[in-house]
Amino acid sequence: MLSDTKIKQAKAQEKPYKLADQGGLYLLVNPTGSKLWRFNYRYMEKGKTLAIGKYPALTLKRARQLHLEAQSQLAEGRDPAAVKKAEKLARKIAAANSFEHVALEWVTKEFSNKEGRGKQRAKTLLEKRLFPSLGSSPISAISAAQVLDALRPIERAGLLETAHRTKQLASRVFRYAVATARTERDPTVDLRGALKTPETQHRAAITDPREVGPLMLGIHNYQGTRVVQAALKLSPLFLCRPGELRHMEWSEIDWANAVWEIPAEKMKMRQPHMVPLCQQAIRILRQVEPYTAHRSGYVFPSNRGAKRPMSENAIRVALLSLGYEKEQMTPHGFRAMGRTILDEVLGFPVDWIEHQLAHQVRDVNGRAYNRTKHLHQRAEMMQRWADYLDELRAQTLRGNIITLQFPTQP
Repeated sequence: MLSDTKIKQAKAQEKPYKLADQGGLYLLVNPTGSKLWRFNYRYMEKGKTLAIGKYPALTLKRARQLHLEAQSQLAEGRDPAAVKKAEKLARKIAAANSFEHVALEWVTKEFSNKEGRGKQRAKTLLEKRLFPSLGSSPISAISAAQVLDALRPIERAGLLETAHRTKQLASRVFRYAVATARTERDPTVDLRGALKTPETQHRAAITDPREVGPLMLGIHNYQGTRVVQAALKLSPLFLCRPGELRHMEWSEIDWANAVWEIPAEKMKMRQPHMVPLCQQAIRILRQVEPYTAHRSGYVFPSNRGAKRPMSENAIRVALLSLGYEKEQMTPHGFRAMGRTILDEVLGFPVDWIEHQLAHQVRDVNGRAYNRTKHLHQRAEMMQRWADYLDELRAQTLRGNIITLQFPTQP
């Protein structure tokens, strides 16, 4: 019989040799120095060999346990090699149908023709929030209670919006699994109302023209980097979402038609959008063009490297440096500022404004308007808006802060 000492002292020789243990179990020592556990047996009057494992990953004690299991299988009339092969296939199938495998497969297919941060956001949520508890489980065996257990720590941490986004992401994976015959249903549908609902938080925004003037003056005099200066000045002129501005690329600008064409994959509603460029915006873009166009596809590249866009905190920090706390004004607040004043002060049609903000606007038949809807009118509106902001800044500079009244639009 073998012992741990005898096994450790066994040296490689010119040819393979065996060290016998008992009942057909032996250790095969190869010229390369590898030591492999093998079991010789007979099944259906035919000699066979079962590969049990490799030493030292498989100890002598464990090898003997697996040897006894194989002998028990023989006593039951089963071929140990066939049993091992079947178990290996079952593990392979289980791995292919695990939540992690199906989720990563869904990510690959869902984002195969899409660019932007959506793919990375999905993978991060999966890897950080769902894979630790659900990843190795067969997707068909996962219950609503298990999904809820994965979401509860996020909820307890106070990250209610993240918890709901994670639940929605899990639901998309389960629905994909249903479509590909890996499971029969989406268990997240049973979690309706199980998570706390986040309170609606309105992003801080300045909407009083008497306060907008000083803000525009501060932005005009901001002493940051050229990239942040330009991005800050364009924020009120575009009224786009901060992420859309940060990811703006030079290739998306149609100079001839004075329009910025944002592809669908960069938009929240996954619909392409067109932003008219007023004269002031064109001037700002032309000023920053010599500094970034030659080294980056991004109009506002990060100072850490031209291959990534400007930090999402850059505009927020710039506003803080101007004395505007997050409770007063946020990068997203420029949208609310424009939405309110364009409607209540300048009197432009709400329909034009909603299209400029890229909100989901539908016609009387429920169809979404295309990206060129009201484009000419929006171009005129945004030029008036830029001129209005300039006048508010000038009034502030002169110390005569008043609310300008432009003629109401038709």
